[in-house]
Amino acid sequence: MLIDGDKMLSTILGGISIGCWIVVYSPQILENYQLQSGEGLSVFFVIIWLLGDLCNLGGALLAGLLPTVIILALYYSICDIILLIQIYYYRWARSLRTEPNSITAERDTEETPLLVGSTPECTHETGSQRLLKLYAPYAAAVLFVIASGVFSWWISLRSGNGKGAPQSPSELETSEWTIQLIGWSSAVLYLGSRIPQIFKNFKTKCEGLSPALFLFAIAGNVTYALSICAASMEREYLVRNGSWLAGSALTVFLDIFVLCQFFYYRSSGSRESEEILGGES
Repeated sequence: MLIDGDKMLSTILGGISIGCWIVVYSPQILENYQLQSGEGLSVFFVIIWLLGDLCNLGGALLAGLLPTVIILALYYSICDIILLIQIYYYRWARSLRTEPNSITAERDTEETPLLVGSTPECTHETGSQRLLKLYAPYAAAVLFVIASGVFSWWISLRSGNGKGAPQSPSELETSEWTIQLIGWSSAVLYLGSRIPQIFKNFKTKCEGLSPALFLFAIAGNVTYALSICAASMEREYLVRNGSWLAGSALTVFLDIFVLCQFFYYRSSGSRESEEILGGES
């Protein structure tokens, strides 16, 4: 069954957004595993993000949404919990490796890098092999996101426009209030989660933080907002979805700020390295 172009575009953008949110956690989980540390993340950032995801999960359950929506909300919450487990597990593991000797402890404090595993190791990999190892996971994630959009388009061509059983006016009013409450609560939580991470970055200079986490978050929020706008530009519809639009837009702004922090500290570190090498020569 054919569907109109606006609905198809909205579905494709929605599929891409879901793809972004499925892979958004993977780069940071991988980064933590490689460094054997989760200190690049703010604990409050992850906890508040988890509260936002739990809010979405509760809303999906209360509203009786499709099982796929509930599963996705549960998946997001599980990924948040995995990040928290990584942070505290690597802290615990590092404490076990710390010797009680005061001299050793002092040397660790002054000389040990902020993040375990950040010390370069001698390898026999070529430049192309290192690049492949570094970017292959991200390339796979991007391909998955694109495939999500294509799959959504394919599903749209074969889906009908059937509607569920109509609700009574009282049910509609109750569900509308519930949706708005959940929407604005999630928006505030997602927005607030970035603040502690931004302050954390000033201290850690974004060490141990994967920029792909925020790149995919930006892509997910942008495509999600566009999918809402593509579905309809009627005032009533936009007002009803105002919490998600506002939350997505403001979160994108803060995520861009985090990326600016990341690239600023990376460029500053590169300049310092060049100055040191220039002084030695």
